[in-house]
Amino acid sequence: MTSPQYPVHGAGLGLRRAFTAAAAEQPPAEVAFWEIAPENWMGVGGRWGKLLRHMTERYPFVCHGLSLSIGSPAPLDLDFVARIKQFLDQHQIRAYTEHLSYCSDDGHLYDLMPIPFTEEAVAHVSARVRQVQEVLERRIALENVSYYAAPGQQLSELEFINAVLAEADCDLLLDVNNIQVNSINHGYDAHGFLKGLPTERIVYGHIAGHYQEAPDLRVDTHGADVIEPVWDLLEDAYQHAGVFPTLLERDFNIPPLEDLIGEVKQIADLQQRHLGRPVASRSEQVAHG
Repeated sequence: MTSPQYPVHGAGLGLRRAFTAAAAEQPPAEVAFWEIAPENWMGVGGRWGKLLRHMTERYPFVCHGLSLSIGSPAPLDLDFVARIKQFLDQHQIRAYTEHLSYCSDDGHLYDLMPIPFTEEAVAHVSARVRQVQEVLERRIALENVSYYAAPGQQLSELEFINAVLAEADCDLLLDVNNIQVNSINHGYDAHGFLKGLPTERIVYGHIAGHYQEAPDLRVDTHGADVIEPVWDLLEDAYQHAGVFPTLLERDFNIPPLEDLIGEVKQIADLQQRHLGRPVASRSEQVAHG
């Protein structure tokens, strides 16, 4: 299986306001690329806008959106998509990804809602993805999301994801933690699920921590350290798909930056073991564009 030309390389970290100033002042060498949610930065000026510009001019960045609402029954907000394009172009963002879910109807729902796993939904979502890609003039990637209910299910989660990616002809943001969470909540084998995904479409991956509500219920919080079964699944992903860029997400209970860097380094070490050679550093990425 041939690997795609990844937009970034190595181990990344989601940039959060809590440590943006520290990261801009002394960028950690272990972080090969950064990820931001464009909605949190579009139109931001002043000190924060300058800090972001300082970083995007120097280091590789990707964007993971929150508000595209690709599965919503409401019409696409094309003005919003145009603003996203402007932001991506302005900051030379290397990849734009979104959640395979929706978060709006008559208004914003402030949560990621599950799309029904149906053939009708596949057609609906795929048409919207193609429209977004046309406006953005670039491919996008969709993330396999955590979900807690599957209303009106006709297809399996895996069948639904594969059908959308194929019909829309878009890429995959592989969230390893979400596979682990869903496998426990919905009772399937995480490693088997992973092997059923179209790994040739991966642009990069996510890894994160979650909360154990009960033995058979996990909540995708991004508020804790990554647990060992998720690390094991990431290693399995590298063995199956080859080493792909992988980013640590942390949204709540954010520890000091040096603690996060420890987990980023774990990603890089795992990548290096499977590559058999050093992972590309941030400076090498900048040098080679």
